[in-house]
Amino acid sequence: MNILWITVGVLVWGGVHSWLASEPVKRAARRVIGGAGDRIYRLAFNVFAGVSLLPILLLARLLPDHALYSVPAPWLFLMLAGQVAAIVCLVVALLQTDALHFLGFRQLVQPESGSALNTGGFYGMVRHPLYLFGLVILWLTPVMTVNVFTLFALLSLYLFIGAGLEERRLVREFGPQYEEYRRRTPMIIPDLTFSRRKRVQVASRGGEGKT
Repeated sequence: MNILWITVGVLVWGGVHSWLASEPVKRAARRVIGGAGDRIYRLAFNVFAGVSLLPILLLARLLPDHALYSVPAPWLFLMLAGQVAAIVCLVVALLQTDALHFLGFRQLVQPESGSALNTGGFYGMVRHPLYLFGLVILWLTPVMTVNVFTLFALLSLYLFIGAGLEERRLVREFGPQYEEYRRRTPMIIPDLTFSRRKRVQVASRGGEGKT
């Protein structure tokens, strides 16, 4: 029953989150609020997403639970170090894009404008590095319970679903440029074999130019 309540909570949260991120809802906000809709929508959306997730986290904490595993030292410290590294990488990836725009603060002081497609830094490794590092932070948690595992599994699934929905908007916005980026760059999980093949191809082309 505990798993059911957590599942229902995440499904409702994910459904509302995706609905609010859809273009029809954004257009409706513009019609109702006017120009202020564009200025405050992104920030309000992010605040709502974070605040509305808190009851689900609290639910997973308060419902009866039992442990699945607890990683002992020294592996405990390695996992904690991995989480810290993932947090640092997440912040760097956020800074590699327009962080103020992503969070919704820039729109408060200037009109919404077209953005450039970022394919450098961590975005050259995967298309959604924020999701990648978020997953690392979740799954390197050294103490795992049934409730926490259920919550993390559902949130991980939603990250992949959300990434797919987000990419529909990115294809509409950037067209063939994003299609090409999507063709050559993994979505969330880095493809190390792809990277090796790419280096081999570059080295091969370099060798072909020699006489």
